[in-house]
Amino acid sequence: MRTLLKSNLLSLLAIFIFFISANAQTKKLKRPSSRVGVSSIDQFVRESFDLYDKVYMYDGYAKAGTPLSDEDIDVLEQALDDVTGLSDSAPDILSDIEGIGVLKQSKATLQINRAKKALKYSIKTSKELLLNKHNEETEEEAPTTSEQGNDTSNSPNNTSSEDNVDDNVPSQTKTLEVYSKFDYVPGDKQLFFDDFSNDFIGDFPAKWNTNGTGEIVTLGDSQQKWLELKSGYNIVYIPDVPVLPEEYTIEFDTKVIGIDRQTSSNAGLEILLSDDPKFNSGDNHVRAWIPYGQYGAFDIRMRNYINRGGGDINSALKADIRKAVLESPHFSIAVNKQRLRLWVNEKKYVDIPRIMPNEKRVTTLKFNLNHFKDGKERLFITNVKVAEGGVDLRRKLISDGKVSTNGILFDSGSNNLKAESMGIIRQISQVLQQESGMSLKIVGHTDADGADDTNMKLSKDRAEAVKNALVNIYDVDSNRLSTEGKGESEPVADNNSANGKAQNRRVEFIKQ
Repeated sequence: MRTLLKSNLLSLLAIFIFFISANAQTKKLKRPSSRVGVSSIDQFVRESFDLYDKVYMYDGYAKAGTPLSDEDIDVLEQALDDVTGLSDSAPDILSDIEGIGVLKQSKATLQINRAKKALKYSIKTSKELLLNKHNEETEEEAPTTSEQGNDTSNSPNNTSSEDNVDDNVPSQTKTLEVYSKFDYVPGDKQLFFDDFSNDFIGDFPAKWNTNGTGEIVTLGDSQQKWLELKSGYNIVYIPDVPVLPEEYTIEFDTKVIGIDRQTSSNAGLEILLSDDPKFNSGDNHVRAWIPYGQYGAFDIRMRNYINRGGGDINSALKADIRKAVLESPHFSIAVNKQRLRLWVNEKKYVDIPRIMPNEKRVTTLKFNLNHFKDGKERLFITNVKVAEGGVDLRRKLISDGKVSTNGILFDSGSNNLKAESMGIIRQISQVLQQESGMSLKIVGHTDADGADDTNMKLSKDRAEAVKNALVNIYDVDSNRLSTEGKGESEPVADNNSANGKAQNRRVEFIKQ
């Protein structure tokens, strides 16, 4: 009897131990304590374990019975996407081992294998956690018989959330509301603009210089022209911008082809502001590096060099711009003396107050593309614009009673506002909010392309579009605003050049 009781107790203990071990977390993998010294491998290992730590933490919550919130699930879903991308890139990372010393190769192989093990755990565990959460929500949301009987989804009187959208607000206004806090303001004195409209397909553009090569192309059925930059170490592209002043803005659009999860983590576009007018970096310069790799959320890197030596800034700014760089992003940069800010589309990623050299001003804008696979990964640039100013139109409007800007942009031949115009419109709304007795006339101007009557109507429609944005997005009283279109009748520059046309396409705000 005693023997039987002892046997039963041992069986119960074994079952208890099995139950505990089955629900306990696996032992945590140890993150490598040192680096290999190859940037792509070190970054792969670091990011693999960053994601692993995140998934392991949420797995611990689940094992302890702590329910995951909706925010936790969002983080897990993003982690799963990132982990999958990193895992897919592992074969390419292995190829980076070639050419390094034997000891480094051995260390790199061990660390990569450990990172792959961490990724395997992260993929499996995050999928399980997300599946469990989905099953729990399905059980909670399953309707009872009575609830099913009361379902009115097919009733003619049932109104969906989409039906409740305010149809009185123009669809473009709804889109622009997303950009209503966009605080970039382009300079008001244009120094350079090039959309390559006067260049021939296949040529290198007339208003640029390089120590490499490049050519003008069109993509698909669009007539828009692009300059294709070629990837290479120290290959530099220099637009013919006059000497940069103390305060200026830079804008441009890019498009890429062939970028995918196998693209190198070192693939990127460098924007260089230098005191050397030719192809060297110069004694004083500032670098902004935009990543194009897709298998991880790579950093935007900022660095300055002062008097040939290392500067005091060498930053890696956390930023996930993988989706943005694939969708023809608009880049905006504002330099105000020592301060530099950088936006990708409407989002500001960089705002460093003292990165520009203080004693000697940089004078030249340059671009460099590196680590793109030749023939597969391609980058194109267009609509490059540099303008002096970009500080504050509000004071000028209050003091002078009038401002003119070509920073309010529209789709070609259309009155559809581009989202990057919202910084200026936002400033105008702030003036009207402060100066409660002020009324404004908004005047639209076009270049000379197209028929006179068409341009007259287009300029009027564009002025109306700006008024609508002020009224519908910033709640300005419409009675304080009037509009007028001047078409092509009052040019301020030569309509025979892309630069002149860009200056003529402008909007004026005149105090009444």
